[in-house]
Amino acid sequence: MNTKKFQKKAENFKCKNCGVSVRGEGYRNHCPTCLWSKHVDVTPGDREEICKGLMRPFQVEFLRGGYVIVHKCQRCKVRRKNKTANDDDIDLIISIAKNDLSRDGRN
Repeated sequence: MNTKKFQKKAENFKCKNCGVSVRGEGYRNHCPTCLWSKHVDVTPGDREEICKGLMRPFQVEFLRGGYVIVHKCQRCKVRRKNKTANDDDIDLIISIAKNDLSRDGRN
């Protein structure tokens, strides 16, 4: 069992999907413009994942009063949940949520 705790890492990065320069504040792990992420952590903040694949946002959940993006690694297929940030593209979040509903036939 993995017993490591979250490690805050304030790192700026360039999105590998859309090329936007992103300012990291220690909690962000995805691009606010396209919402893509990169599979770099085993435990949030540790940067110990060897995969390094791009993670596509494919689902949105609403938990405890906020949106959570579900990413799927395009290389190893692992899924990870990530809280949204205030500057994330809300129209894109809503679009992903709507597409998820239509795929599942819940609309």
